[in-house]
Amino acid sequence: MASNPLPIQRGASPKVATILLEQPGRSVVVLDRALLNRLDETITRIEGELDDGIEGVVLASASERVFVAGADLAEIDALSDTQLNDYLAEGQRILGRLAALPCATVAAINGAALGGGLELAMHCDRIVGLRPAPDARPYLVGLPEAGLGICPGWGGTCLLPARMDPARAIKLTATGKPLKADAALEAGLIESFADSRDDLLALASRLAAEPRIPRLVPDEPDHLMQGDPDAARAALTDATNHIDKDPAADGVLSVVRTGLDHGWPAALDAERSTLIRLRRTDTARERIGAFLGKSATNA
Repeated sequence: MASNPLPIQRGASPKVATILLEQPGRSVVVLDRALLNRLDETITRIEGELDDGIEGVVLASASERVFVAGADLAEIDALSDTQLNDYLAEGQRILGRLAALPCATVAAINGAALGGGLELAMHCDRIVGLRPAPDARPYLVGLPEAGLGICPGWGGTCLLPARMDPARAIKLTATGKPLKADAALEAGLIESFADSRDDLLALASRLAAEPRIPRLVPDEPDHLMQGDPDAARAALTDATNHIDKDPAADGVLSVVRTGLDHGWPAALDAERSTLIRLRRTDTARERIGAFLGKSATNA
């Protein structure tokens, strides 16, 4: 297979590399197998240049409309259970490589970051966003998978409670409700806003040039939930008692519990097995079918 890494740009700070998420032929960026493979190649390239002056990495989108709209649900739905397990594990490995980079990483969100798109951003140390225009509909940030009867598959179930109030994060994930951008800023999921795309990239570049503030440390199980497992357990108990139960909500709560009890690798394993199981339920088949039908109509 020919090498096809994503474009790497050098902006105002030559020590910061900006990885541009692009997908020729699509109007928005969708996290599919091809894009994941390109990101994997790009991380390898970045690793090779760490000794040549790269001290920070910005992850940005080539799309004017979104950061990443989510994973390619049609691609995922066509896989057998074994193939889906391998696909999710490969995505977890690649996003884990991003989190493991020894330099600062910043996601520059210029539009919707949903599902796999937010999971990708949350594997960066910091997240900044574009301020929504006053006359535009606010873009959404979140994990909507439970609304389709499934759950996240690339770490989002436990990453979101580590970036904001655990109780609120767990409830949002279990119900599949994303946040408007302003609410994501208020919740601390987005660190700060910039007023234009150029300003957003400049802000992200400045932050990426600063000393690293790691947010995901896979070798330290207590990294989950901001290192405050007691608060997270209380939040989990509250969510268990107050969320209307359905298979997707129960699955999300179970994965969070696994992460708290057994750490990050176990949480990733639980996400894969839970997503594979949930997509076979009647609710998921109905909702995914409706989503794919709507997407085909709008294409």
